[in-house]
Amino acid sequence: QVQLVESGGGLVQAGGSLRLSCAASGSIFSINAMGWYRRAPGKQRELVARITSGGSTNYGDSVKGRFTISRDNAKNTVYLQMNSLKPEDTAVYYCNADIRTYSDSRYYFPYWGQGTQVTVSS
Repeated sequence: QVQLVESGGGLVQAGGSLRLSCAASGSIFSINAMGWYRRAPGKQRELVARITSGGSTNYGDSVKGRFTISRDNAKNTVYLQMNSLKPEDTAVYYCNADIRTYSDSRYYFPYWGQGTQVTVSS
């Protein structure tokens, strides 16, 4: 059993900043990539940012230069620092992690958090 718990969402004015956190817990053998996705009303889910266990990152085009993803492997936690927020960043943000558990350490499976709302007012 694995849980991903997000925190840090909320309401912010355009130009402001927020920091999201996502902590993985449970029967974790190892974690590969971790990332953040978002879904805005009426739109498909899209990649925001992703980071490998070695620290390599990739970002969605719409957030490059404004958002920064990082992780603390010792704490099984991934962070998303969001700066210069825009109203179009309003969405539910979901944490994702590829995890091997002790019950089946052969393969990585994707796990998702419950989502945290980010609302940017103009």
